[in-house]
Amino acid sequence: MNTFSGKVVLLATDGSRESTRAARIAVTLAEKLGTELHLVHVGPMPEEYIVPRLSIPEPEFWNMIRERAEEEAKPKLNEQVQKIREAGGEVSEAHVRVGLPDAEIVELAEELGAGLVVLGSRGLGPLKRALMGSVSDSVVRHAHCPVLVVRGDGRERCYLPGRILLATDGSEEADAATRAAVEIANATGSELHVLFALFIDETLPYPHPYARERWETSVEQAKHRAREFVGEQAERIEAEGGNVARAHLAFGTPDQEIVKLGEELDAGIIVVGSRSLGGVRRALLGSVSGSVVRHAHGPVLVVREDGHRDAAARVGEERERSLER
Repeated sequence: MNTFSGKVVLLATDGSRESTRAARIAVTLAEKLGTELHLVHVGPMPEEYIVPRLSIPEPEFWNMIRERAEEEAKPKLNEQVQKIREAGGEVSEAHVRVGLPDAEIVELAEELGAGLVVLGSRGLGPLKRALMGSVSDSVVRHAHCPVLVVRGDGRERCYLPGRILLATDGSEEADAATRAAVEIANATGSELHVLFALFIDETLPYPHPYARERWETSVEQAKHRAREFVGEQAERIEAEGGNVARAHLAFGTPDQEIVKLGEELDAGIIVVGSRSLGGVRRALLGSVSGSVVRHAHGPVLVVREDGHRDAAARVGEERERSLER
């Protein structure tokens, strides 16, 4: 089953340099994958928990604010649509939303049955990200479909066709990422590279000579199994219609190795699966996909198949809990 065939590519744009880069990739993907391209611009709107409660019972008050916010957002959206069309791209439909950007993007993606959400990321620093959060992080966590986060390294270049780096570990999420990577590589004529990064703990369990010997033996066995695994993954992809330019094996922290190889290959897109950890577990353990999105110098496609129900509402609930804290 194709990941993107017959579905919508939804591009979230705010007029920033990052969203301009995202637009170029979204236009290319929509054209090559044979999908419709939809644009959305989310204008800010005061929320009831932000605006002091006023003694105005009529809902007309909030309708007035919403209508005003929509009118202010429309020119910005129209400008982005015009730029894409002037560059030769096709826009099937443009949408104006107001409210929290992450919640509105996720909700619209579900309404459209989107197969892919594309958005730019400004790459906030660690402190600012911790205090303010990130729209792209939230969309990646809550969207029902794959999300492509586009960050640039300052160079103006064409990402596709190019090299696509697929990180795999044999999980169901990695299988979904594999299907997406193969589909994009085949459609865009890009090279497909496959990576398996094996984490090896260099710390000995016990400071005893026999422990070292046993540890070294187990490490060599793990490396042997890893070499077999990455070869098997490449063969399976080839058998299913993909074309693997090269299979890579790395030993180290997976997210760091993925980012490192992505830079060495000058990858146009890095593709990773996501296990969709819960909020507490994500905070304690982190996420390989989240780390790659934050640290990679180029676009990262995060793929998962868990189909969030009422995801936009969950975005709002998380936001409210963070405000309470």
